[in-house]
Amino acid sequence: MRTLLLASTAVLALAANAAAENSSDTDINVETITIIGLKGDAREVAGSATLLPSEVLQVQDYTDIGRVLRQVPGVNIQEEDGYGLRPNIGLRGTGLDRSANIVLMEDGILAAPAPYSAAAAYYSPYVGRMAGVEIVKGAAGVRYGPRTQGGSVNFLSTPVPESWSGRLAITAGEEEARRIHAYAGGMTEVSQGVRLGGLVEAYTDSADGFKTIDFNTGQSTGFDLTDFGARLRAEFDGVGVTHAVELRYQTSDETSDETYMGLTDADFAANPYRRYAASANDNIVVDQSRWVLRYDAAFDNGLNFTALGYRNEVARNWFKVEGVNAGAGRRSLGAVLSDPATYSAEYAILTGQPGLVSIDGAVISRNNNRSYLAEGVQAELAGNAALLGADHRWRVGVRAHRDSEDRFQNEVFYRMDNSQLVQTGAQTPGQHDNRISEAEALAIFVQDEISFGALTLVPGLRYERIEGTQTRWAATDPARTGATTVTGSTTDVLIPGLGVRYQLSDSVSLFGGVHRGFAPSSPSSQSDPEDAVNWEAGVRWTGGTAFVEAVGFFNDYSNLIGTCTASTGGGCTIGAQFDGGEVDVRGLELSAGIDLAAFAGWSGVSVPVRGAYTWTDAEFQTAFRSGYGPWGNVQAGDQLPYLPEHQWFASIGLEQGRFGSQLAVTWNGERRTVAGQGAIPAAQFLDSYAVADLAVWYDLSDALRARVQVRNLTDEVYAASRSPAGLRPGAPRAVLFGLAANF
Repeated sequence: MRTLLLASTAVLALAANAAAENSSDTDINVETITIIGLKGDAREVAGSATLLPSEVLQVQDYTDIGRVLRQVPGVNIQEEDGYGLRPNIGLRGTGLDRSANIVLMEDGILAAPAPYSAAAAYYSPYVGRMAGVEIVKGAAGVRYGPRTQGGSVNFLSTPVPESWSGRLAITAGEEEARRIHAYAGGMTEVSQGVRLGGLVEAYTDSADGFKTIDFNTGQSTGFDLTDFGARLRAEFDGVGVTHAVELRYQTSDETSDETYMGLTDADFAANPYRRYAASANDNIVVDQSRWVLRYDAAFDNGLNFTALGYRNEVARNWFKVEGVNAGAGRRSLGAVLSDPATYSAEYAILTGQPGLVSIDGAVISRNNNRSYLAEGVQAELAGNAALLGADHRWRVGVRAHRDSEDRFQNEVFYRMDNSQLVQTGAQTPGQHDNRISEAEALAIFVQDEISFGALTLVPGLRYERIEGTQTRWAATDPARTGATTVTGSTTDVLIPGLGVRYQLSDSVSLFGGVHRGFAPSSPSSQSDPEDAVNWEAGVRWTGGTAFVEAVGFFNDYSNLIGTCTASTGGGCTIGAQFDGGEVDVRGLELSAGIDLAAFAGWSGVSVPVRGAYTWTDAEFQTAFRSGYGPWGNVQAGDQLPYLPEHQWFASIGLEQGRFGSQLAVTWNGERRTVAGQGAIPAAQFLDSYAVADLAVWYDLSDALRARVQVRNLTDEVYAASRSPAGLRPGAPRAVLFGLAANF
């Protein structure tokens, strides 16, 4: 890592010197580190990009990132807990599991706990405290990495306000839901050219859940989370430059009474919100903290420079049922719940059959205990130039990063005794899994936005060098003092991309691009990296009261990777990776919006209508045998699992005076849970569903708004997932009431 840090320091120094040698108006509110930013315009990007600012987020006041992203075409979501606490997000046909195949960021900084050494890890920033979300697909994504095949989701946190202000929002409702989001801050000029300020922010959210555990009526199946943050900021004017330094600290903790165990098809049909008695102790605890020190410089000549250092720590333990033993060998939950007749004895144990007293150790739970560390430095320098008859907006960036995952897991054993769990034994800590995965990465990118009048070309090139290792200790060595097994790999890769935009008229533009889609394999993997050539082409029309956008894409994978996790199921070894070979993913993304009232010439009222549609066709091109559960034994032409062919979103609102409302509807097509083609077997089938959400608000004053939200207005009952074991439901109808005050 010392080499990486020295290299990055050298680049930072060169960038800073280049900026200092140059002496337009200064704007310290530049967002160099993001593609769109809170003040940007997604229509100016030479490719597919969407910005959802706070005005959009606050319409439905969603706290579930899945519900937020469903209004963006090309985004695939697999629900898990009903609240969006552990999102599974894919872009343009990438894998969805734990959002491991896209780039998750907060303010342009990698947000996953260990994005290089263990990308499939549960933690995502809470969208309920965000000021915006930007989604970038296509060639523009080469600025971000290391995963460029689908795109990126960048959470934009609450910035320090330019003047002193704040917000307090309180929400409560069914399922004992309670939520508070509050922040206050601003900037003050303390002397000529010097401004000081900051921000404090608190976000809490909790609910008792919508499921009921057999023989444990009243026990919570919900969650409780808190998230606190603070920023200190200083801005000062120099000769030809304005400087800003900001120190940010943010921390969160979450406790969720959630399980991986679903239901059999018959039990789901009878009561989808039931949980089996064996899951009574299942619980996940997540603690997270982040430090960021950032420096920005805006020069009078148009140069902008940003440098920052960050450190992110996450510790989590999901204690949950992993298997059952009825005396004839250990069975996975998936095997039992997919065939409860064959495994009737195991099923009786999981469901806590009254009067049953099992053998000791019949219920096997696991402390999935692990901790993560991610830290690094990154910088970007951007400027303008006129060269060879064209206008250039160039940027260069560098990131030196390292992260690690420490797994130290053991299993705990129970007897099912008259429908209650009784502990009968436990392994020593580390006896089930005792290993550390580590990665160091150096990334450099250059990008130039070249404008020849109506034509804009955006070539970009990203270089990544990734060094990964995994160290294993014996299960009998909790002190880690004995012999080790070390595996590792080094990857050097160039990721080029080219975006194009042509402005046909003031209202119509064409855009497209091609770039290399890439994702590294894990440190201990023998698989090849994931590789693809990705194409897109689109047209964008924007009028005074409406917009329409259509994009076609084709991702040509030469190799697709599947990673075995506890959440994928299938009996594979956790952490193992599988090569899927050639895969073609093609699709169409449509989005449109119009204000019907403005179009019709009505005054004093607004009727905004929005729609988004995604068609996706993702097929394996070669046949192979796989031990990876979601794939199985693949034939050429098999469809990828958990990707609906069709999905759409539509919303309609009404705003008049102090009153406003919006009805939003999402429809998700049928999905298969294991790769295949033709008719979907019943045991691998998830039906289509439509979910409607309603928000109604009234402004009691210019600063105070009252609102009512109805989640799942029609109380649609649907199966969200079969992974990893049994059917799990989406959230039912719930009514929430809220007050929000701006000051």
